Amino acid sequence: MVEWVFDVLIVVGLLMLAWGALRGRELFTAVVLFIAYGLVMALAWVRLGAPDIALAEAAVGAGLTGVLLLDAAAQLGRDAHAEPRRKAPRR
Repeated sequence: MVEWVFDVLIVVGLLMLAWGALRGRELFTAVVLFIAYGLVMALAWVRLGAPDIALAEAAVGAGLTGVLLLDAAAQLGRDAHAEPRRKAPRR
């Protein structure tokens, strides 16, 4: 009975994290929710009896992809706040 409740909590958590990541208004929040989604998905793989896939999901899905998305979000935020470049006068 407890295992069934735990599985339902994982599924509900995955759905809520996916919805939040897709509908998030702020880019940083969406990326953090995506990383959390990858970690919960790794937990789901463990529950399904596939620990090797869970490790790959945690390393690639949450870790590497999360770092790349955070870097991209920081770069986009930096560009959005930067002053527009002045065009060189035409000769």
